[in-house]
Amino acid sequence: MFEILPIEKRASVLLVEDEVLICDMAAEALVEQGFAVQAVSNAGDALRRLITGPPIDVLFTDVNLPGGMDGAALARRARELQPDLPIVYTSGRRSMIEQLEPVEGSMFLPKPYDLFRIGPLLDYIIAARRIGIAGKPA
Repeated sequence: MFEILPIEKRASVLLVEDEVLICDMAAEALVEQGFAVQAVSNAGDALRRLITGPPIDVLFTDVNLPGGMDGAALARRARELQPDLPIVYTSGRRSMIEQLEPVEGSMFLPKPYDLFRIGPLLDYIIAARRIGIAGKPA
């Protein structure tokens, strides 16, 4: 007789990226690294997923999004819905770094980024939020 070991659940990522090629490549890389990925192209769809979709473990969002809500506003709204939600922002516009008012404990990943370094970064920020160190002053 043998024992069946439970499979470790990997984190669920809500990926918000309006550039189709970047979104597809990032989603594919994250899936290859074992993450469950829900990909959307705008903040409105992301909010709908946060409210009515399956639970997510981390929000990975571009700052520059089409429509009336950018990634920063999305992150603030997401934190209202899930106060402990880990958030990673990204942008190819360097000027966005200075203008961004990030939510507490979030991270910024400039584009272009290494697709296979996203996974370890997301693992880190999820673990940090779970043990309560993200966003606390050193």
